This record gives sequence, C-alpha cells and structure tokens, in this order.
Amino acid sequence: MRASLIQIAVNEGESVVSRRSRVADLVREQSGSDLVVLPELWTVGAFAYEQFETEAEPLDGPTYAAMAAAARDAGVWLHAGSFVERAGDGSLYNTALVLSPTGELAATYRKIHRFGFDQGEAVMMSAGESLTTVALPEQTLGLATCYDLRFPELFRGLVDAGATTLVVSAGWPARRREHWTLLNRARAVEDQSYVLACGSAGSNGGVEQAGHSLIVDPWGEVLAEAGPGEEVLTVDLDPKKVAETREQFPALKDRRLGL
Repeated sequence: MRASLIQIAVNEGESVVSRRSRVADLVREQSGSDLVVLPELWTVGAFAYEQFETEAEPLDGPTYAAMAAAARDAGVWLHAGSFVERAGDGSLYNTALVLSPTGELAATYRKIHRFGFDQGEAVMMSAGESLTTVALPEQTLGLATCYDLRFPELFRGLVDAGATTLVVSAGWPARRREHWTLLNRARAVEDQSYVLACGSAGSNGGVEQAGHSLIVDPWGEVLAEAGPGEEVLTVDLDPKKVAETREQFPALKDRRLGL
C-alpha cells in the first residue's frame, strides 16, 4: 500500500476557499498512491478559534464536496483530515472524513479528546463518543486526531477493533514537537501497528505548527519524516508486516488487564 501524507501549510493570509481548492489539487497530484492523508482542521487552522463558528459547515458541505471530487479524480482512499462540523442541533465537532476512491463517504470520526484545558476547542466543540475503524483492501485504519495521541487507551481500543494502521491527523504546536515524535513512535511500538501521523505546517492563531509529519513501522522505526514546511511524504507499506511483527513478538497476547 502506497501512502502519501500531505503536510499542508496553514497560514492566516490564505482564505479557506483558496486553501480548499489548493489542497484538492494537491490530492489529485497523488494519483499514484493508494491512501492520502491530510492534517487536522487544515481549512481554518487548529488554533484559529475565532474562525470556528464562522467557517463551520455541515457534514455534506463544501469541504466534503471538494475532497470527494479530489479522491474520485485521483482514484485514492482519502483521509481528508478534519474540519469544523456543525451538527443539526448547532453543536460543533472536530470531524474527520474518510472517502473511497469513488468519492463515497466511507467513515467519519468526531474527535474524542478536545484540547484546551477549559478554553478554545475544549469549550467550543462537543466531544465525539465512538472509535472509528475503516477497512481498506489490505489494511484496516484506526482514526485519531491530534490530542488523542496522548491517550493510549484509545489506540488500544482501535487495535482491539482490528486496526493495523493508525492514522493521526494533527495540528501540533512546534513547541511540543519532541512529544509528537515520541508519542507517535510509542503508539506504533505498543500497538505493533503502522502509524501515519500527518501534521500541519505554518502558523495560525499565533501558534507555530510543528510540521515533521512521520510514518512509523510496527517496530517503531521512522520510515519517513517531513521537515517544518509544506511537504508530501510517500512510503510503500508492506501489508504483511503488522501480522509478522505481532507473530514474531506477540506482546499483545500477554495483556492481563483488558484495558
């Protein structure tokens, strides 16, 4: 499976409409890949809280339409990062989309762990309640978003649900970049899964983004890592490696607490 992570520069000088169109074109350029992954809240910026209300859209809004068309044109599975979803009752969610190569909606994931410590996202958005996995032809994806990375029980739940590749879409701050790298590698090792961690570059809401998206194998080896700017990472993943790793070093079978 060929996976491409598009580390988008999310800066305040670019409009949502312009960025949406530009990102759709970037997705189309990855037509040789099987799976393409985008960052968290790339339409507005993960820390651009003042835009959450004004740029919120329904599940079938303009971001969904643009990304569905791009996935269909490129013929790829697309984890379209996340956007600010306005639900029917008016509540806001940080919602990720996965689209099939025909542009059909395959799955949604509403971020469970909201960041902000009683401010920002933590008070502006409602929390998701359900884990989400998506079965691709050769891998099963387990979905997580940014702050979720600090909660290993979520990832163990995804593995128990059959995930073999963990996808983390993020808008991670540059000042905690070391945590980003460490935690993604830890999730790969402890869950014996591939980790595709796609963050954003640039600066929004006064917060510089970490960039440094990375692809990690089930042994914790970093197969590819981006720099701080806009960049595309592409790696060929071996679908058999997860099963082989879990068989060679069957630590998951030794669990005792069931957590």
